[in-house]
Amino acid sequence: MTDSPDDARHKAKMENRKAVQDAEVASKTVEKGLLIVHTGKGKGKSTAAWGLMLRALGRGFRIGVVQFGKGAWETGERKAIAVFGDQVSWHTLGEGFTWETQDRARDVAAAEKAWAKAQELMADPSIRLLILDELNIALRYDHLPITDVVATLAARRPDLHVVVTGRNAKPELIEAADLVTEMNLVKHHFAAGVKAQEGIEY
Repeated sequence: MTDSPDDARHKAKMENRKAVQDAEVASKTVEKGLLIVHTGKGKGKSTAAWGLMLRALGRGFRIGVVQFGKGAWETGERKAIAVFGDQVSWHTLGEGFTWETQDRARDVAAAEKAWAKAQELMADPSIRLLILDELNIALRYDHLPITDVVATLAARRPDLHVVVTGRNAKPELIEAADLVTEMNLVKHHFAAGVKAQEGIEY
């Protein structure tokens, strides 16, 4: 069977598109540790980080996780990651979000403790990917000095990937990042009275 005119046009168009795409990919030659920021009002910032963690685990990476603000919730992701043992170094060091604790000094102390752990993991050469979950919240409320945090992240070793999650990423962090994704809220089931559900929110 011969191709129809439509099939032939499509094939020619895709051949041209492939040539452009292949040339674009071939032009990228830099390999480095990335600073990735997931921010915005939409759901899915931490969830996207867990997806990246799973990809990195599949490649044999050792992962560090530090959770800022979040308390010691029993989440599905943490239970699932337990099967990877020492391949993931997970630290939930918050005491709940600031609107829950209602104690600024306590929030600052928890953020400082979490940041100290983050720096310890950054110095560990076996860690290839570090997720700083909800760090943006600690920075938003000035629980940590943004200038010091950005400087430390910028000075990390060249092969370390870092993912920062949370709403309202500060402009200084966005400027320093290699990749910034903003999750936009289009529709949320909470508005219809649907509660947080196991396996979806936690």
